Amino acid sequence: MTDSRRGVAEIAGTAETGEATTESGGSTESTGRDGNPVAPGGARTAADVVTPALVARLTAGVVGSGTTVNHTPFTGQKLADLPESSPQDVAAAYDRAREAQRRWAAVPVRQRAAVLLRFHDLVLARQAEVLDLIQLETGKARLHAHEEVLAVAIAARHYGRKAPAYLRPKGHTGVIPTLTKVTELRRPRGVVGQIAPWNYPFELSVGDALPAFVAGNAVVMKPDTETALTALWARELLIEAGLPADVWQVVLGEGPVVGPAVVAHADYVSFTGSTRTGREVAQGAAARLVGCSLELGGKNAMLVLRDADVEKAAAGAIRGCFSSAGQLCISIERLYVHESVADDFIRRFVTRTKAMRLGTGLAYGADMGSLVSGRQLETVTRHVEEAVAKGATVLAGGRPRPDIGPLFYEPTVLEGVQAPMAVCTEETFGPVVSVYRFRDEDEAVALANDTPYGLNASVWSRDGRRGRAVAARLRAGTVNVNEAYAAAYGSARAPMGGMGDSGLGRRHGSEGILKYTEAQTVAQQRILPLAPAFGLDDEQYAALMSHGLRAMKALRLR
Repeated sequence: MTDSRRGVAEIAGTAETGEATTESGGSTESTGRDGNPVAPGGARTAADVVTPALVARLTAGVVGSGTTVNHTPFTGQKLADLPESSPQDVAAAYDRAREAQRRWAAVPVRQRAAVLLRFHDLVLARQAEVLDLIQLETGKARLHAHEEVLAVAIAARHYGRKAPAYLRPKGHTGVIPTLTKVTELRRPRGVVGQIAPWNYPFELSVGDALPAFVAGNAVVMKPDTETALTALWARELLIEAGLPADVWQVVLGEGPVVGPAVVAHADYVSFTGSTRTGREVAQGAAARLVGCSLELGGKNAMLVLRDADVEKAAAGAIRGCFSSAGQLCISIERLYVHESVADDFIRRFVTRTKAMRLGTGLAYGADMGSLVSGRQLETVTRHVEEAVAKGATVLAGGRPRPDIGPLFYEPTVLEGVQAPMAVCTEETFGPVVSVYRFRDEDEAVALANDTPYGLNASVWSRDGRRGRAVAARLRAGTVNVNEAYAAAYGSARAPMGGMGDSGLGRRHGSEGILKYTEAQTVAQQRILPLAPAFGLDDEQYAALMSHGLRAMKALRLR
């Protein structure tokens, strides 16, 4: 990501941009009569937040022998000079983490869990600090940044309360009841290698690391360089809450250089990112016979059934399609609307989309922020322009907004999208959604499932039972009824993850912590051996065991 914001001015000046700038003249009312309005800006700037003292404090624990930089997408300007790690630095970070992990694993689980509960309180008390960093590093609106605070606090509370139960020894029925005592133990894997993305730098860094820590592991994390300050702030706060500093090591650098080194030393790998890179991570982990969890891409669908509350569905679609400028793996990129309510829904949805306020202020008030990089802006622009050239209609948006910032693009609604338009099947990962009409629920389900991805979906119906029945037919790891994504994602006791090309493994719930452990079975045989004894010959022993198995079946033993 380090170089992806170069050439931003050239990208922002393509297509309709020149015309848009001329129409707006930089005014508050945007690019002409139909453009999105601009939210009032705040008085504080990046320089007020990212001070040299803050950067020095946060980067003090980074293992790095080189230097790199990160930027803010609001302006494209540099935020901070950061340490850059080499493969040798990564190896040194693992050495530190392994030594610290042995001591950390010896700490009772309830004491480890208490660290998470203290962290929960600190996050909520000092959220303004991290909200500023999230906004500056990602360009997202403050309300969308606050979703990360909520998600991290929920995860900290959940695993702070439930980890002792998830990890406690469990007794099982042995081969011979009462004579065989069986206990299942959960042992930490060791050092987890975590590669975190740029789009949710708080939630997808520390939020994913919390269950690994409470399970007794250390973590060597590579956050994206462009959003490293947010992850480093989280590390500082977790250390303040009681985590030993060396248990969480952070390395920074280009993905192709640092990423393979993180995978090469890990006892388990946690990765969130693109499907293409996820395949490479999985291959690297498999070559070393270590496990991995992967949350990858999506082309998520929302179904508006004939009996849906159209006004609520339109409001939900705004949240589902344009949160974090659509740069959310579980955001909605395909809208399937029953033909009987399509005109009403589209009118309401487009009206809401055009009214969204865009802004750069470090304060609440903007409905959507910026894209994060020139690469994302280029993809969004290409998808929309190609679709229009091949016959799609722009119902809202469809243009960049350089009058606000170099990487802003209006929330965009398309109709008439079909293959082979790239936006039809490829993940855009931006504020673009395509609307399709359907005749019956069977057709809608078939269309929604017609993708190699399977991460998230949404169903809208006044009839909860009907909505859940349709949801159960969708091939997606999470499905929300009468919400876009937050209901499922925020339910931390339930698993969250993808099917198909959307990944492997789950976060949240028991699966979200047990994946960071190895199951160990300890079986103690008492009184009698599992072999001929007390004068029984082989045949008599075999007959006795066979009778015993029949008896255990009759007694419904499992």
